[in-house]
Formats: sequence, C-alpha cells, structure tokens
Amino acid sequence: MSATFLFPDKSNFSPDMKETARYLGYSRFVSPDQDVSELLEKAASEMVEVMKAQAVFEVFDLTMASIPATTEISFADVTLQSRDLGINLKDCKKVALLAATIGPQVDALIRRHSSMNPVYASILQATGAMFIEELVDITNSEIKKIAEAAGLKTKPRYSPGYGDVSLQVQKDFFRLLPCTRIGLTLMDTLIMAPEKSVTAFVGIY
Repeated sequence: MSATFLFPDKSNFSPDMKETARYLGYSRFVSPDQDVSELLEKAASEMVEVMKAQAVFEVFDLTMASIPATTEISFADVTLQSRDLGINLKDCKKVALLAATIGPQVDALIRRHSSMNPVYASILQATGAMFIEELVDITNSEIKKIAEAAGLKTKPRYSPGYGDVSLQVQKDFFRLLPCTRIGLTLMDTLIMAPEKSVTAFVGIY
C-alpha cells in the first residue's frame, strides 16, 4: 500500500489531564492541587489552539530470521539486526512505519514561556507529550483498522532509540516515508524537528 496521511482536527483530541500529570512526575495515587490543575487545563486549551497535528504511515511486508543472540529484520530495502524489536515483532508478516508531529507552533509556544515562566513551560512540555501520544494513538487506531479488515491484529508500537534499536533507523523512516510533507525534519543529531514528534514500528500479525 502507499503512504496514508492523517490530519486530525482539534475536535479529535480529548486532553487527558491525568496523563499530563504523569508526565510531570505525579503518581497515579497523587493528584495535582487546584492551582496546578488549573494550569494543566490552561496549557491544554492554549496548546490545542496552536498545534497542527499530522501523521503518515505505510505498511510493508516483513521477514525475520533468528541468528545467534539477535534477529535479522527485513522490510522494504532495509535489513537490521535487533533482539528487542525482534521480540516485539514476533510472528508478524507485515510492519507499519509511522511518523507523527503536533507541529512547530508547539515548540514556539514552549520556548516563549521558558524564560518567563519555567514552571508553566514544564507543564507545556508535559502537555505536548500528552498530545503527541494521543496523535500516535489515533494513527495506531487507523493501522489497527486496516489490520482488522484483513483479519489481522497489531502489536504494541516500538520507537527507534529504545532498547537496542539505534536512532540511526530514523534515516530509514525519513527515506521510506514522506515525512517532509507533514513538516518533519531529521537533524544531523538524528533528533526530529519539531520536538513533539514520534516515529514508530507497529507489527501486524
């Protein structure tokens, strides 16, 4: 299949204040006080107005072979070795590659408050983490629908940079997916811009 683009409207998002609090370091047993809760609500309201949610994904045929101490994973014209990703993709015959971002306006909003109000900037950082995760969940749901239509299921997503999967794999994502069409750039450091962006594998079995 060819690349699929998603451009969710802000009405597709339901800010999760508990998730934002978790990113701030609150445990599920401790809730923010009223002052912090009000700032969480303010940050979510402010960010949803400026963010530009965009995502793209494509599904590729997948082959895997066990070799000593790791797994050789092949899709498109890519072959890599990873024990951790091999475990995640066990029994999969296809893999979706996805990229998602909530846009440069979010980075600008956080920067604007960083020097004036570091506490609120931290809350905005956590809010951005919550929103990009929600966007990836929306994208993941679309991949799941495609899998279910073929009588298949999906595995939990897995991002480059985790476990033994090198960030070098980001280069393959940007080569195989039209990431620039959703405003994504890969810097020489292998970090993406805008900051609140995610790439991930989603195994289909």
